[in-house]
Amino acid sequence: MILIYDIVCSVNDFLRTPLDPPRPVAPSPWPRSAAWRRHGTALTLSTSILLVILVSASTGPLSTSLPETAKIIAGHLVPGMAWMNDGSISVSQDQAVWNFRLPRTLLAGIAGASLALAGALLQTNVRNPLAEPYILGVSAGAGVGAVLAIVAGSTAVAGLGLNAAAFVGAAGATALVYLLARQGGIIAPSRLILAGVALGSLLAAITNFLTITTEAQNVYSVLFFLLGSVSAASYPQLILPGLALAGVGLYAMLRSRALNAMLAGDEAAIALGVNVTAMRRTLLLATALLTATTVAVCGGIGFVGLVVPHAVRMIVGSDHRRMLPLVILGGGLFLMLTDLLARTIAQPAEIPLGILTAAVGAPFFLWLMRTSGARAAGVEQ
Repeated sequence: MILIYDIVCSVNDFLRTPLDPPRPVAPSPWPRSAAWRRHGTALTLSTSILLVILVSASTGPLSTSLPETAKIIAGHLVPGMAWMNDGSISVSQDQAVWNFRLPRTLLAGIAGASLALAGALLQTNVRNPLAEPYILGVSAGAGVGAVLAIVAGSTAVAGLGLNAAAFVGAAGATALVYLLARQGGIIAPSRLILAGVALGSLLAAITNFLTITTEAQNVYSVLFFLLGSVSAASYPQLILPGLALAGVGLYAMLRSRALNAMLAGDEAAIALGVNVTAMRRTLLLATALLTATTVAVCGGIGFVGLVVPHAVRMIVGSDHRRMLPLVILGGGLFLMLTDLLARTIAQPAEIPLGILTAAVGAPFFLWLMRTSGARAAGVEQ
C-alpha cells in the first residue's frame, strides 16, 4: 500500500498542468518535513490495516491465533499450502476466518474508504467543511427503499432484494437532489445542500412512518439496517462497492489539480481552465455512487466522511494530491476498527456501526475544533 501511495504521488507530480492555483492549500501546523509526514502516515496506516485485518479475522467465539489466521488466508490465496490439509487447522476454523470474519472486515474497510473519499470530495464540491455524504439525502433514499423491501416485501419494489432496493432508493434520491439543485444549467453549492437536507428530511419522515406502522418483528431489521452493519457480509457484496471505490478514487486522483483549483473559488477555478459546472456535476455523481453502493450493503453509517478528511488535512494539508490516498486508507482503517469493537465490546450482542461511529466521531470532531490544527483541517474559516 505504501508503494501504491508513492506511485500515485509521483504520477501526480509528473502530470503538472496549469490548473494548480497559486496557494489554495491551507498550511499544515506540523513540522516542515512534508514528505516524511506523508510517507510516515501512509506507512502507519497501511501497516495498521494489515494488522487489523489479521486481528479481526482472528477474533470471535471460535478461537484462532494470529499465525493460524495468517496461514488460513495465505492457504486460500496460494493453493497447495501443506498446512491446509495436514490437520493443523480445523474445518470450523477455516470457515470462521475465510467465510465469515474476513469478508466482513474487508467490507468494513471498503465502506469506510468509500465514505471518507465521498466526504472529502463533497466538502470540496460545495466548499463547506461540515458537508458529509449523507447531506445529499442519499442515505435517506436508501433507507426508504430498504424499509419498503422489509415491511412490504420485494413485490413493493418490483421484486428487488433488500440491497438492490436500497441502491435504487439512493439513486432516486440523487436524481431528485440534482434536479432540485439545478437552476439555469448551473448547480449552486448552497442549493445542493438545501435540496439534500430538505429531501433527506422528507425521506426520513417516510421511513419513520413505515417503521411505526409495520409489524413488530420487522422493526428490529429496519433499525439494524438504518444504523449500519456488515455482519451479513459475503464476498459477492464486495464487488460493487469495490469497483465504485476504485473508479472514483482513480478519477479523483487524476483530477486532483482541478480539485485544488476549486478550493480557491469558482472564479479562480474558471480562470485556471476548470469547467466548474461539469466538475461539480461529476463530483455529485461520484459522491452519490460511493454513498449509494456503500449504504446498499452496509446501511446508514455516519460521521466517517466528516471526521476522516479533517483528520488527514491536519496532517498533510488540503492538497488533494497528497490527501486523497491517505483519506482512503484512513477511512478504511477507521471503520475496520469500529467493526472490531462493535462485535467484541458487548458480546454476544453486536452494536450497530452507526452508533459507534457517532460515539467516536462526534467527540473527536469537537476535539478537532478546539485544537490549533482546526484551521488546517478546514473546520475554521
